[in-house]
Amino acid sequence: MTAIDVKNLSKNYQVYQKEPGITGTFKSLFHRKFQEVKAVDNISFQIAESELVGFIGPNGAGKTTTLKCLSGLLYPTSGDITVLGFKPRERQSSFLKKIAFVMGQKNQLWWDLPALDTLLLNKEIYEISDSQFKTTLGELSQLLEAGDLLKIPVKKLSLGQRMKCELIAALLHSPKVLFLDEPTIGLDVVMQKKLRDFIGQYNQKFGATIILTSHYMVDVEALAKRVIVINHGRLLFDGKLSELVKKYAPDKYVRIVLRENIAKDDITKFGKIKSYNFPQLILKVPAKNLSTVMPRILNQFKIADLNIEDAQIEEVIRQVFSKSA
Repeated sequence: MTAIDVKNLSKNYQVYQKEPGITGTFKSLFHRKFQEVKAVDNISFQIAESELVGFIGPNGAGKTTTLKCLSGLLYPTSGDITVLGFKPRERQSSFLKKIAFVMGQKNQLWWDLPALDTLLLNKEIYEISDSQFKTTLGELSQLLEAGDLLKIPVKKLSLGQRMKCELIAALLHSPKVLFLDEPTIGLDVVMQKKLRDFIGQYNQKFGATIILTSHYMVDVEALAKRVIVINHGRLLFDGKLSELVKKYAPDKYVRIVLRENIAKDDITKFGKIKSYNFPQLILKVPAKNLSTVMPRILNQFKIADLNIEDAQIEEVIRQVFSKSA
C-alpha cells in the first residue's frame, strides 16, 4: 500500500535582489527586483508503507523543501501530495498525529529543563494515554540507551545525547511516517552508528515509513535499499542503490597486495592505476572486463592478497551531480 504519493510537485520562491550600498537601498524604496527560484521542479514519486528511502542531494538541491511540503509546513506552488491518505497542506490534527519531522539542526526540547518535561508536554499535545506513554517511552529509551538522560537539563547534554532525546520526543506518539533531515549531522562516528542502528531497528519494529536525508553517505548506504536523487530541484534518479552504482560507476576496483614490484607499464594494460605504492596496488577495471582480466592478472603477477570492490558511494554520488550540473 502507498504511504506517500507525490505527483508533479513544484515549489517556487520569489527572491528579493538588492543592489549594494546606499544607492541600492534608495532605489529599492521605489522599485524592487525579484527573481523566481525553483526550489522543487516538477518531481513525482511514490513510497510504500514501511519503506525506508534515502533522499540524496547537495546543499540547495530541494530536499528540505520537499520534506516541508510533504509534512504540510509549506504549500506547494503546484502538484498533488498525499501522505497516508491526507493532503498535508490542510494540516489536519489527525494527520499531524501520524507524522514526525526531525531536523538535525533544529531543537524542540526546552533548553533549561530536563527532556522529560518536553515529553510530558508532548504527551498532552498528542493525547497519549498514561499506559501508552509509559510503554512507548520505555521502548524508545531502551532502543536509544537514553533512560538516564531524560532527567538531566537539556543544556547539560552533549550533542549526541540531545539528539537521542530529540528522537524520543519526535517518536513518542508512534508516527506512521517519519521525515529525517540530517539526523546525524555534527555527531561523531560512534554516535552516528548508534543513531543509524536505532533508525533501522525502529523501521523494522514499528513498520514506519521513513524518508532520510543525509550528507553522510554511509547513513544512506547502511539503511536504504532505495534512493531518490535530486539536484537543482529536479529528480535525477529513483531506484535501488545498487542500480545507481551500476549506472554511474560501471567500474570495479581491484585491490592487490603484490609479492614482487612490477613496472607500471606492465600494469596499465589490465586497467587504470588508481594508486600504486608497493606492495599496495589499486586498479580500476570495467566490470564487463573482469572475467577476462582477472585470470591474466593472477597468472602474470605474484599476489599475496586480492579483493574486488565497488566504487565508494560518495564517488558515485559525485559523478551523478557532476553529470547533472
